[in-house]
Amino acid sequence: MINVTISITEALTRCIEHREIFHDEMLYLMQLMIKGEISPQIASALLIGLRVKKETIDEITAAAQALRSFSLSVPFANKDDILDMCGTGGDNSNTFNISTAAMFVAAAAGVKIAKHGNRSASSSSGSADVLEQLGANISLNPQQVIECLENTGIGFMFAPLHQKAMKNIANIRKELGVKTIFNILGPLTNPARASNQLMGVFHPDLVGIQVRVLQKLGSKHVLIVYGKEGMDEAALGSSTMIGELKNGSIHEYEIHPEDFGMTMISNRNIKVNNSIESCELILEALNNVEGAARDIVALNAGLAIYTANKSSDIKHGILMAFEAIKNNSAREKLEEFCSYTRKFENE
Repeated sequence: MINVTISITEALTRCIEHREIFHDEMLYLMQLMIKGEISPQIASALLIGLRVKKETIDEITAAAQALRSFSLSVPFANKDDILDMCGTGGDNSNTFNISTAAMFVAAAAGVKIAKHGNRSASSSSGSADVLEQLGANISLNPQQVIECLENTGIGFMFAPLHQKAMKNIANIRKELGVKTIFNILGPLTNPARASNQLMGVFHPDLVGIQVRVLQKLGSKHVLIVYGKEGMDEAALGSSTMIGELKNGSIHEYEIHPEDFGMTMISNRNIKVNNSIESCELILEALNNVEGAARDIVALNAGLAIYTANKSSDIKHGILMAFEAIKNNSAREKLEEFCSYTRKFENE
């Protein structure tokens, strides 16, 4: 129950004057917006106002809590044992779906992954698009997601099935056509409430922000990454900024491919135009074809393995990722997952 309210006029005034909307006030405003109890015009003004003044950590935290309260949850019992790996999107790099490929590698190395994803909004293909293209059934209900996660090590949660409250916001976002707070909320609202998370972000400023938001939301081990080549993934063509939450403390640092004996390769070698081309590179990587696709998947899978506490450090995680690719277990994990999801098609 929220006892704090704020008028729309006061909220807009604070945005104009670059003053903060406090946590409970933001929670109240977001609940009104999600329930469709304020007009599209006012909601648009508020979203743009927040964006212009720059959303604070407490504002983003409150917005995520509001959205979580309306989502269809996946009540997996051992939240500390699972990892979410996703990106905000919006980096305009048009690279293939690296985190989706890395998911199969990390799962083959023993990581339990509850991935929250959607169709493409700004990229050439979204995780849902490529998973369908690869032969998976993405329309699973919460119990089916849990069963899939327990039996294959991967559970995919298709965002529109879990975030139905977003229908009141979707048209506003589409009409505005610019980034708003909702572009960074998706990765903060995993329906399985995974305690560990590897998240890519589209702007360097978000590295320090998102790691602190997830700290406030109760996450345990988090890596927020921004490839300085302009990617919401760890990059091969540049260093990567990292914000890490571990054992309650936050550390910000950079890693470089050469730290792990990897060759620098520009992301122009892994750009795609659609989900079909993205799937081709995913399969190249999982089939251990030497090149940029395989190496960037191994790099990001290594980070995932480390974030899930399955390796002592990032370097060891990357070695585990390469081994999962080379021994074909990552490709086998893809086939296992797709096959298992299809058993629910007639249920």
